[in-house]
Amino acid sequence: MRAHSRGGTDGLAVTLLFFTMGVLQLSFLLVVAVLPVSGFGIDPSLRIDVFEDLNIEESYAGVSQVQGFHNESTAFLFKDMWRSVRASAGVSERMLQKLRGRVEFTLLLTLKQDKFNSGVMLSIHHGEQRYLELESSGQRSEVRLHYWTAERRTHSEVFPYSLADGRWHRVALSLSASQLVLYVDCSRIYERLVETPSMDVPAGTTVWLGQRNNAHGFFKGVMQDVQLLLMPQGYISQCPDLNRTCPTCNDFHGLVQKIMELQDILAKTSGKLARAEERMRALDGCYCERTCSLNGEIYRDEEVWIDGCKNCTCLNGTVECESIFCPAPQCPPNTAPAYIPGACCKECQSVCLFRGRVYVEGDRKSVRDSTGTCLLFECRNRSMRRVESTSCPELTCPESEQITLTDRCCKVCRGHDFCAEGYSSSCVENSECVNLEAGACCSCRDGYRALRDDSAYCQDVDECAEGKHYCRENTVCVNTPGSFMCVCQTGYIRIDDYSCTEHDECISGLHRCDENALCFNMVGGHSCTCKPGYVGNGTVCRAQCDGLCHNGGSCVAPDTCICQQGFTGRRCETDIDECSDGFVECDSRATCVNLPGWYHCECRDGYHDNGMFSANGESCEDIDECETGRHNCANDTVCFNMDGGYDCRCPHGKNCTGDCVHEGKVKHNRQIWVLDDDRCSVCSCQTGLVMCRRMVCDCENPTVDVSCCPECDPRLTSQCLHQNGLLTYNNGDTWVENCQQCQCMRGEVDCWPVPCAAVLDCEFLVVPEGECCPHCVSDPCQADTVRNDITKTCVDEYGITRFSGSAWTKHGTECSLCQCKLLPLAKRGKHAKRRGEDKGIHAKRVPCLFSSLILDLLIINTYILLYDHFSHLLY
Repeated sequence: MRAHSRGGTDGLAVTLLFFTMGVLQLSFLLVVAVLPVSGFGIDPSLRIDVFEDLNIEESYAGVSQVQGFHNESTAFLFKDMWRSVRASAGVSERMLQKLRGRVEFTLLLTLKQDKFNSGVMLSIHHGEQRYLELESSGQRSEVRLHYWTAERRTHSEVFPYSLADGRWHRVALSLSASQLVLYVDCSRIYERLVETPSMDVPAGTTVWLGQRNNAHGFFKGVMQDVQLLLMPQGYISQCPDLNRTCPTCNDFHGLVQKIMELQDILAKTSGKLARAEERMRALDGCYCERTCSLNGEIYRDEEVWIDGCKNCTCLNGTVECESIFCPAPQCPPNTAPAYIPGACCKECQSVCLFRGRVYVEGDRKSVRDSTGTCLLFECRNRSMRRVESTSCPELTCPESEQITLTDRCCKVCRGHDFCAEGYSSSCVENSECVNLEAGACCSCRDGYRALRDDSAYCQDVDECAEGKHYCRENTVCVNTPGSFMCVCQTGYIRIDDYSCTEHDECISGLHRCDENALCFNMVGGHSCTCKPGYVGNGTVCRAQCDGLCHNGGSCVAPDTCICQQGFTGRRCETDIDECSDGFVECDSRATCVNLPGWYHCECRDGYHDNGMFSANGESCEDIDECETGRHNCANDTVCFNMDGGYDCRCPHGKNCTGDCVHEGKVKHNRQIWVLDDDRCSVCSCQTGLVMCRRMVCDCENPTVDVSCCPECDPRLTSQCLHQNGLLTYNNGDTWVENCQQCQCMRGEVDCWPVPCAAVLDCEFLVVPEGECCPHCVSDPCQADTVRNDITKTCVDEYGITRFSGSAWTKHGTECSLCQCKLLPLAKRGKHAKRRGEDKGIHAKRVPCLFSSLILDLLIINTYILLYDHFSHLLY
């Protein structure tokens, strides 16, 4: 007991030492986390300078050096739409090698973008997958970030902000795990919790500057200092005065991930501990030892014994044997080497001399005396002793078939079974008794060779290794006990036991080719090639549609797409307008709004939903603008509520001016004006009421504003090419591509996330595959999981706290997977930002409070160290 206590004390001291070292290491890491931007310069391995890597100073058509925001670095003007500014394959790979695997980085740039231009500043993409892309839309006054997530899909964040105003701006976009912060001119504009990025960028990915590709997303303006900093708080390089004392979200997530890993280890350790305790209770008071069993005998661990002609040892419950080597015995006089029962090697035995011959112990000799009587002698203790003879049995064979033996007095019939008399017991291992003319002997079975000269012990012959087989070409020899077998090589079938011939899997149907593939027989196998119009490796082929199927459509045959509900067209590129086609009947207080692949009934102006959000708009009710103050009646008029609106009336006996109040300014009766922030909308004051509408596009009018009426622009240069490069759109046309609403604006394609209707009348939501907007589901297990919200947790059956999105195997049921799901409850109003309520910072910052996480981590780590140290006592 004292020894165990001493060991426990020493173990606790060691554990406390590790505990202290862990605290010091963690403190050191937190301090080092902010060193890269603390004034000692930036490690080149943590910086991607896009201008320098692309060598922009060399000739690029459409790009020229100009005066920048400052004189410390060069600036470049991006002007025409025929340029191609992309990194070569080698340069792209060198740049992306630094970026791979990062979940924390900052994109920095200084720019002056032309008014109303919609263009891409930086794009890193592979085919249709955008791994990192930043664009600015002057048409919609938005900044958009597209990136690849850990869930292996493209995620887009839209920030309502105008960079395309013809002015200089310094932009910093920082991603740290699930935290996204946008800085403009050193001011924190937006901060959001988003999906964690994944920069597992494949080979062949391209880097573009100032455009998405050769046909789309052309940025117009000046850019300077375009770079990626792969470290925490990279924005400090651009704005040194910003706060950098708080650890980043990635630091926070690192601790969270470590705790989750330790929690999983703790759960498994708890299960092992429970099973160990059960074993200890069952084995209490018992001494357990690994033993071996052979031929019904039990042997202790490391015990050595002789089994026939083999030396055997019991090692950890396994019997290991090897053949015994028998040296030639050196026998003294009056002895001779001979086998004795139970021994493998010959041993020296005493001999008898009888009538000039030598006999060993047990040998017999029959002789006849002068009277002809048979006398039988046996060698015992170095002398031949007479053996009392018994009466001989009556033989049934003719006298001519009777033979006399030298070791017995009685005759036997020719063909007598000597093995049945007990001689077969001398044939021990892989040996069998064989009758001879005047006795019996041991002979090795087929496929075995003798270990000693009497063939009582035999071992297997490896015909394959010794070349003693008959396997022919196209076979492989496999040794078996006492024999061998010839196995056909892959792609061959058996002719007989020793030979095989080529097998045509294509004709026999025993191939693995896809039904849409062609099978070609080859020597030793076959090959599969997809049919024309299909792509794949031959074993799996899928139909190929020229230009791909859009909006979730499936390519079911060459150039044949099956569209999702709500889309049509050869490539499913056209959204069905259910509202225009008359498929939908909305309530009179609602109007039908078409969505990509779907529609919804939206309350008309003057109405709002009562919270029931019925599908046809029955839940729309009148807004009392007079009571809520949402009217524009002048001070000399009185507001009267009306169904779906209001009226400004002049009190009886008064002479009212009919003026209006709009955005805090007085507008005179019948005055017409254009909105300051939307030159395409016209408002008028009509007897105290402000009426606004979009400008009427009269393409016959030569003075029509083509910026507001792009469909009136007749120039071919105003046409746009679809992303697939196969379709052409006219100025003003709109279409849907990968859950983005796109519009052709004077030759430029501008895309933004599709708007979705508010779905608040159900508990759980899911976005079906191939669709863009959420639907209601009743099963919470089918609902989408909100990940990366480290403030939401679950408690498993062990009482261990699990973070949202984590998964683990249930104890005792290896086929049951548990997951902590934070369900996006519709009634929380998760779609509020789609209804225009996203203003400024709409997500809480991750706090700089690490104390509770650090404490949890250290407690769990200490527990595991203690368990690891004392676990040897359980076994």
